[in-house]
Amino acid sequence: MEESIVLLGRYVGAGLAMIGAAGAGIGIGLSVQGALEGMARNPDTYGNLLTNMILGIAFSEAIAIYCLVIAFLMLFKVV
Repeated sequence: MEESIVLLGRYVGAGLAMIGAAGAGIGIGLSVQGALEGMARNPDTYGNLLTNMILGIAFSEAIAIYCLVIAFLMLFKVV
């Protein structure tokens, strides 16, 4: 019985850890939206905006990867 409760806690904890991935997805979407609006308003800044957008996407995606690593650690850690 105790083992099943611990297993349930692992699953719930891993699911809660992945909530951060939703935040990263929202951040990536807002970053791309802002960059596309800026490019539409001023096409001369295309190169600068594209570089900054890709850098911002990489940082946002790093947050999602950290959440995934924590979730995997919760699921597969041998006690």
